[in-house]
Amino acid sequence: MLQPGASRPEASRGRRYPEVPAPTRNEFQRDRDRIVHSTAFRRLVYKTQVFLNHEGDLFRTRMTHSLEVAQIGRSIARSVGLHEDLVEAISLAHDLGHTPFGHAGQDALNECLLQADPGSEGFEHNLQSLRVVDELEERYPSYDGLNLSFETREGILKHCSRRSAQRLDASEPGGVARRFLDRTQPSLEAQLCNLADEIAYNAHDIDDGVRSGLLALPQLREVPLFERIEQTTLADFPQIGGRRLLFEVIRRMLSQQIYDVIATTRSALVQAAPRSADEVRRLPVLVAFSDPMKQQSVELKRFLRDNLYRHPQVLATTDQAKDVVRELFAAYLAAPAELSAAIAGNATPRRIADYVAGMTDRFALREHQRLTGRTLFSATY
Repeated sequence: MLQPGASRPEASRGRRYPEVPAPTRNEFQRDRDRIVHSTAFRRLVYKTQVFLNHEGDLFRTRMTHSLEVAQIGRSIARSVGLHEDLVEAISLAHDLGHTPFGHAGQDALNECLLQADPGSEGFEHNLQSLRVVDELEERYPSYDGLNLSFETREGILKHCSRRSAQRLDASEPGGVARRFLDRTQPSLEAQLCNLADEIAYNAHDIDDGVRSGLLALPQLREVPLFERIEQTTLADFPQIGGRRLLFEVIRRMLSQQIYDVIATTRSALVQAAPRSADEVRRLPVLVAFSDPMKQQSVELKRFLRDNLYRHPQVLATTDQAKDVVRELFAAYLAAPAELSAAIAGNATPRRIADYVAGMTDRFALREHQRLTGRTLFSATY
């Protein structure tokens, strides 16, 4: 049973290129299936979340992160009456534009693009995710991209500068970027995916941080949410320790955050009583944490930033990763013939950025070694 404010595939704003409806799937299911079968989605399995692929087989990648976001999102959507298929489609596509080497790769590619083309908007993975599904995927005979529905594309575009929004709105008046100019909200499903993303990476980055040896349980007790849940876990299971204790605390953290979102969102929906998906856009954000849980989430993110993302070992690796991206971009800019044949004849800085952004970590390292003769990481690919 859907909320009155939920998105409905039969009321979708449609696709940029009209298509005959599928006989057995709704429009959001169709989007989800196109995303799963896309080349960009398969590449996520070898793209960094926090730790580079060669650093361990069990660390999260962009693909496993996206799957965890989708699982959390669907669980919440079912409980509050939102459209699960749309939530899943947005969740699986939200990181399609990420570069190799995570945010380090994005930062380096942004610098490269702005230097090579000072008038450009630079590089931002959110915009690139939309570019992937709108233009860069080449699977269909009649159009570029995946031709996804408006609602899925809107959810993918989580962030957007005013300048980028104006450019997008000029080519698609009233389209997915319009809300950044009107200061309105996206669908309830898109709001949910934003939170599911946060819940997922906060939890799995703790797991990966401990697995890597860069975080330890005594440090994590500095985080009020973790410390409180660890105490209740030990009260229930006094003999538990090691990985089992960590897994149980993370599991309970996930559950408490999810149940908090469900309760807070249900209350907000009752209060606001939106009668349609369009009415949702004119209201404040309705899918949210309670104020106490929001504060605890902020404290957890601050802890991870200071103790994991800025850990000297992580920074040393990301500095090398940035060098790989910068040197790849420079090599292709200087010698476009080194690019794939499809791009070499039109090697603008933007097209080079597309090519580099689409690489997996290990392909980027192989290309870097081929073009420079240098090996910056010890792993063999």
